[in-house]
Amino acid sequence: MGRKALLTISFLFILLLAACSGGDKNVADEQEKGEGTKKGGTLVYARGADSVGLDPINITDGESIRVTHAIFETLFEYDENLELQPKLAESYEIADDELTWTIHLKKGIQFHDGTDFNADAVVFNFERWMDTENPYHIGDFPYYPFLYGGFKGDPNHLIEYVKAVDESTVEIKLKEKTAPFISYLAIPMFGMASPEAVKTYNENFYEHPVGTGPFEFESWAKNEKVVLKANENYYVEGQPYLDKLIFTVIPDNSARLNVLLAGEADIIDGMNPDDANTVEANNDLQLIKRPSFNNGFMVFNTQKEPFDNVKVRQAINMAIDKKGLVDAFYNGYADVAKNPMPPSLWGYNDEIVDYPFDPEAAKKLLAEAGYPDGFKTEIWTMSNPRPYMPQPMKSAEVIQANLAAIGIEAEIKSFEWATYLEKTGNGEHSMAMFGWTGVMADPDNFLYPNLSSTNTEKPASNRAFYVNEEFTSLLQRARVTFEQEDRIELYKKAQEIFHEDAPWVNIAHTTPPIGLASYVEGFVAHPMEIDDYATIYLSE
Repeated sequence: MGRKALLTISFLFILLLAACSGGDKNVADEQEKGEGTKKGGTLVYARGADSVGLDPINITDGESIRVTHAIFETLFEYDENLELQPKLAESYEIADDELTWTIHLKKGIQFHDGTDFNADAVVFNFERWMDTENPYHIGDFPYYPFLYGGFKGDPNHLIEYVKAVDESTVEIKLKEKTAPFISYLAIPMFGMASPEAVKTYNENFYEHPVGTGPFEFESWAKNEKVVLKANENYYVEGQPYLDKLIFTVIPDNSARLNVLLAGEADIIDGMNPDDANTVEANNDLQLIKRPSFNNGFMVFNTQKEPFDNVKVRQAINMAIDKKGLVDAFYNGYADVAKNPMPPSLWGYNDEIVDYPFDPEAAKKLLAEAGYPDGFKTEIWTMSNPRPYMPQPMKSAEVIQANLAAIGIEAEIKSFEWATYLEKTGNGEHSMAMFGWTGVMADPDNFLYPNLSSTNTEKPASNRAFYVNEEFTSLLQRARVTFEQEDRIELYKKAQEIFHEDAPWVNIAHTTPPIGLASYVEGFVAHPMEIDDYATIYLSE
């Protein structure tokens, strides 16, 4: 390996497991792409739930990310082909020790408040994220400890230091080798915030976000709409094309379709099974499938009886008619899931044989577990549609009926999205419908936050409260292994353990349909739901 040398594109692919090509967006290419585009106008995006917050480091939910991604930018990013690209950074180097990373930043970029984006701003953000004693470290910052082993001062904290070498160069020293480190810097939660704005708004920064992105925050009426306006000083010439971008909240799927049909929204997601057919048949509308990069599932709280018994979990896996669920409620926009990561991601273990739908075998397992007559429990589900679960209540009702057939009486409970996240993170559930859309093209992103035993401290991202030290050890070993083939074997073994332990019922990987007005141009559905709104324009 070339030491202290700029990594080439091909070497990045080998080293970091994602193709990485360098450089800023080519302005000439952007101008050519933009020929004939119409500047101005307001785009209304109708969605099923509101954002929880607008400070990226304090969020994990897709509806928050959808908005913050337009406001904030990361040092690197994944393009629509899941290839790693520079964003606010322009290149990087790794030293001989494979611990010291040097990040070279783009120059001449400003935050929305007119202050400079530079190396000091990057250091400020890292210090805020990692130091619980920092005066601006207000909130849980949940994604940081998932990736970096804790916060500053914790025994397993991964970062030794972050320092500014000069105005456009940052040096980051890690305590142990970390294969997907640059990929971490592409995750939307690590969007760069204006230090001055953080200091000004402090605990209220989540309501007054200031980044470098193509759109600036204007207003937020909770559970109604978020309004963004064009960043007139955006560093990509000619972008964004829109004047305003509005995210509205319409929880009911049918009502959301109606606003698209009425011309009151320009883009919608989260559709009932027949909605996509309606959109596809309408000449004034267009239908786009979002490439699948998600997993919908039901978690067991493995720390609660009877779900601490693996035979109970396996029995329920065999009691649920997953194909029937997908056929009934996904309208052909999903495949049945058997693993906790999508088959489009490298490291997927296709040799695993899914639990069959076999109620009689499920009854026998329940009896072996000590529950020959079943038991009473609860199924929790979200009140709003999610990309990985378009009809959560109806799905829960089918699961309820499947469980009744083997003697399990399950009451359905539902909560508003933010409350649901809080309660499940605190482990109040017994069984809960859930899901995950990847924010990094690495198995680590699907497995580590959701299943590592290190992430069971409340509020937990491991909502199964699943603890298997061999499984977690495999994930940790994969993090410090640079050879892709070796990592693949570690992840395949981890999936075998997951299958045997059955802390979830995997349900579906979806290709969520998106409805757009015919005049919406330049929209590209990103697998991670981090769409580039800067390239969208309205042709009428």
